[in-house]
Amino acid sequence: MAQIPLEQFPETFGTTIELSSVALGGSIVAVSDEFFAEAFHLLLVEPAPSLKGQFGPKGALYSGWETRRHNPTYDWCIIKLGTSGTVHGFDIDTSHFNGNEAPQVSVQAVQAVDRVPNEADSEWFEILSKVNLGPNSRHLFAIPPTTGVNYVKLNMFPDGGIARFRVYGLVTPVFPQEPDIVFDLAHVFSGGRVVLTSDQHFGVGSNLILPGRGKDMGDGWETKRSRQPGHKDWAILKLGDAGFLSHAEIDTAHFMGNFPNSCDLHATNAESLVPADVPEEGWTLILPRTKLGPHRQHQFQLENVDKPYTHVRVTIYPDGGIKRVRVFGRRQPTDTSDKSETISSQEPHIVSTDTLISEPQKSTKTAASDDGPILPALALTAEGFAPFGQVIQGYADVNAVPKPRKTRITGANQGTAVKFHKLALLESSYPPAANATSGISVYRCQSITLDSRGKWAVKVLERHPFTNQAFIPMGDGAKTNDSLVDAGGRYLVVVAKNGEDDKPDLKTLRAFVASASQGIVYNTGIWRTSFSFQRLVFTDYISSAIDHPMAVLDGPMDLACVETQIGDDNSLDCEIVNLEGEKNLPLVRFLD
Repeated sequence: MAQIPLEQFPETFGTTIELSSVALGGSIVAVSDEFFAEAFHLLLVEPAPSLKGQFGPKGALYSGWETRRHNPTYDWCIIKLGTSGTVHGFDIDTSHFNGNEAPQVSVQAVQAVDRVPNEADSEWFEILSKVNLGPNSRHLFAIPPTTGVNYVKLNMFPDGGIARFRVYGLVTPVFPQEPDIVFDLAHVFSGGRVVLTSDQHFGVGSNLILPGRGKDMGDGWETKRSRQPGHKDWAILKLGDAGFLSHAEIDTAHFMGNFPNSCDLHATNAESLVPADVPEEGWTLILPRTKLGPHRQHQFQLENVDKPYTHVRVTIYPDGGIKRVRVFGRRQPTDTSDKSETISSQEPHIVSTDTLISEPQKSTKTAASDDGPILPALALTAEGFAPFGQVIQGYADVNAVPKPRKTRITGANQGTAVKFHKLALLESSYPPAANATSGISVYRCQSITLDSRGKWAVKVLERHPFTNQAFIPMGDGAKTNDSLVDAGGRYLVVVAKNGEDDKPDLKTLRAFVASASQGIVYNTGIWRTSFSFQRLVFTDYISSAIDHPMAVLDGPMDLACVETQIGDDNSLDCEIVNLEGEKNLPLVRFLD
């Protein structure tokens, strides 16, 4: 055991995980006494505030754990860690306890499977012998790493108060049993760690890999405001294991006026825990600089992911706050005899996909026999879809509205509605002599069947070189025409940019899942297709067995199409490319 000066916290615990934090699921199991202040305060994320001058029915108020006076033995508190792991040390904080602080403490630990230990459990073993504490201060203690721990017992001699108790260490990684499952490699429960940041003035970088979406801006990563042109901030994430990456999620939940303007992602494969010596040319761009929006989950397909990576660097421009970063992929096959510290100091826990931690999204298995590139079907957002068109939707919080055209938002209908003005504009480049007109059509769409692996091959793409098109969900097309129908279900959109050969550039192919509350507008000339589950859909003027590029997910749906066309025939502005002759058809993979 060694007591660590506070200024040495970064090098001692900077790359560890706070295993006891309530943000990881840490909880108080049992306590001997909490007369003056309840023990749950020990595990809170935020530092203890001063409550000086505030009193309750039992006396002065404190943000911490405080017991009665005159205990003849000692008080104790049993804590279940958020996850099993190796304990490296503690931060025992007596902030604002002065004259009533705990004079001494010790810590015991146990690995208890399928049971909850009690105070007298015979398997408790001591990991921190009795140490002295002082008033109103943080006390850091490093211990020899103790593996396989999921409960700790904080003993307080004889009584008094402690503001916060933080247990630092490394997580025992949880990996899926099947090696081809796609999951969040950066997640804290997968053994992910945030090992370096440029700045964490308002919120620490380690929050980026926590479970869930948090409760406010305080449990995200937020940097101070920059004043220099060209400024950027960054954080480096060590993945729980080397892996082949698929897609990423950048979540700006609760960050509405201070989210980053844009971000990009780079990755590298390094043996060191902190890849500080990797030159810039050793980092591969996996997500080009992309606009971000307020208070939402952005999902992006990654590029240049044909080799395994161990670290991902997220860079934000110029500054701001991000709540979570998720990096999805599948583990690189490894020699299980190599348990290198650079990967993890913990023996990984292999679980079936049925018991895999719920926070990382699971997906269908990536089979070795896949014909072509895999397209993850990601949630539709205005920012992710921006290279291909616009998203039309309302927003519950007007502070979360993207403003690509400085969208005006006003009240309407005598205060019973909110109007989001001109989220997308109609475009047409037909020659004047064509006499093109704008109108609204309706597509009644059914579903198609996925293959035996739960995927669908992209076989047909179309584009409209002269005009953009909008598709607006109207509800369940199977209902009778005079029924009042709630819009339900989802539909899927696959898009690609035009290539140098005036054909679809399949390297830019992207797949998005839209909800029934979202409409889309395809930019003029964008190649696209969309489809559904269960049954193919054909229009009257297609006689061959070609998948028509408009359908839905989750059953029948009507979609209104706003388009500009010549007369009653838009085929003059519709080019179709059949990809069935391609050697490796792109496959869309749906996320659970």
